[in-house]
Amino acid sequence: MKVNSGFQHQENPTNDRSFIKATGGGAYKFSDLFKEKLGISLEKEDEMDCLVTGANFLLKAVNHEAFTYLNGQKEFVQIDHNDLYPYLLVNIGSGVGMVKVDGDGKFERVSGTSVGGGTFWGLGKLLTKCQSFDELLELSHRGNNRVVDMLVGDIYGGMDYSKIGLSSTAIASSFGRAISNNNELDDYKPEDVSRSLLRMISNNIGQISYLNALRFGLKRIFFGGFFIRGQSYTMDTISVAVHFWSKGEAKAMFLRHEGFLGALGAFMSYERHSLDDLMINQSVQIPVDASCGTDTNYNPLERDLNETESMQCRVYQA
Repeated sequence: MKVNSGFQHQENPTNDRSFIKATGGGAYKFSDLFKEKLGISLEKEDEMDCLVTGANFLLKAVNHEAFTYLNGQKEFVQIDHNDLYPYLLVNIGSGVGMVKVDGDGKFERVSGTSVGGGTFWGLGKLLTKCQSFDELLELSHRGNNRVVDMLVGDIYGGMDYSKIGLSSTAIASSFGRAISNNNELDDYKPEDVSRSLLRMISNNIGQISYLNALRFGLKRIFFGGFFIRGQSYTMDTISVAVHFWSKGEAKAMFLRHEGFLGALGAFMSYERHSLDDLMINQSVQIPVDASCGTDTNYNPLERDLNETESMQCRVYQA
């Protein structure tokens, strides 16, 4: 669930209610709990609307919002606001939604896949006994997927398959090496299993995203969602997949504040209320990493930025 930083309170005693703008599945799942425990109603906003609105706002309003990340190198991308559209927005949460954005309020969900962050966490939990998403990610950083994956070189006696452009180290089959021996799950290190799983899912998302971009003639692909959160290996794997399948013609791009997309979109929906009925009550500062404030490992790529940097939002009161 994504909520914005403000609330509205109706002073009319006959119609007294406080509410928070919210979007995503949690806005429905936890609606009754908010009302029961806090006396606050969740005013639900469409998740896709909010994601697109938030992305458009960030790409237009924040300098150095978009960046590429390939082979360990981060490079900010300067985007001409007059040439922003169309683009493909790939939101990687439990599953993956792919949205073709043609302008403000103009978008279409064109594809998706059920193999996303929930797949990584769910399978990872079953295979490694990790109890949290972050624990699984941290485990994957120490792993070696070559122990688990079948490589092209395993099939061709250590040789490249140069005729079709495959190196000996390219993955021919994720988890494929497990069929060539009699090992049980306990014979593999959990970190190697988690590394293979992360790479399998990231490669798959990168490939499907590019194929959809190709389908609509799009050169810009922006990735966001809980699955990424600035994780270098995840971004690098997605980038390599897009680069490989596009033969270098397309680039995967990421957003510095991707965790804010839904919340920003929900916040901006306040504009639909008559400004004559609203007055600015106070302003609040949101740190750039507040979207995942409980994750101490969140977005290590942001360490080169000003740690006190924040985004200013307004709280409105009726």
